[in-house]
Amino acid sequence: MLSLSGIHKYYNPGTINEMCMFSNFSLTIQAGEFISIIGSNGSGKTSLLNIICGSIPVDEGKIILDGVDITQMPEYLRHRKIGRVFQNPALGSCPNLTILENLSLADNKGKSYNLRSGTNKNRIPFYRDQLHRLKIGLEDKLNTKVGNLSGGQRQALSILMATMTPIEFLILDEHTAALDPATAETIMALTDQIIKEKKITAIMVTHNLRYAVEYGNRLLMMHQGNIIIDKSGAEKAALTVESLVGKFSEISIELGN
Repeated sequence: MLSLSGIHKYYNPGTINEMCMFSNFSLTIQAGEFISIIGSNGSGKTSLLNIICGSIPVDEGKIILDGVDITQMPEYLRHRKIGRVFQNPALGSCPNLTILENLSLADNKGKSYNLRSGTNKNRIPFYRDQLHRLKIGLEDKLNTKVGNLSGGQRQALSILMATMTPIEFLILDEHTAALDPATAETIMALTDQIIKEKKITAIMVTHNLRYAVEYGNRLLMMHQGNIIIDKSGAEKAALTVESLVGKFSEISIELGN
């Protein structure tokens, strides 16, 4: 379980550009939930992910993961339990290394490398099997540099790398936004498959309302640093794209647009 309680976060404090993103914000995420987060630009979606991952600190409040206070824990230590896939496919892998070398790095996350070979030949059959499950032909390209892959192939590899070692949470930061429609559909189906197979708790920020409705078992809509919709189970299943578009329209009218 992940719990954020009493979170306060200010940007540019003490300046004329000071902005309060979160004020006494709280959220509890149960193990096994697949949460879709939607909201307009500036609503706090990515800031929330950054706070969970430790990319930005909080000014007040606590973050508890499985009973452990990780509020002050540095980002690199949190990533032993948290995997993250970014919007930009280039951020999840090393372009100048081969697929094999990238998988070896992911396979050794949190371990000591010492003075030994960076790749373990005994693990190659395992890597091939994992790549084969992606069904995009990467199992025959182990020695190909990742920089030569397409955006969709790199994003699929990033998801595999993020979940290769046991993790508690998978953070998906608009991970299909930079892909063409057909590739985005493939990556979304792959994401859902991996989350279900590995029983990972997942949080996905997306601007694709259909994905938010179709995938996962809980949906949050954020606005100005607050959660204005929180639906799970049957209530979430009853949501439609049209109803969410209607809510966005209401917000726009409230803001005078």
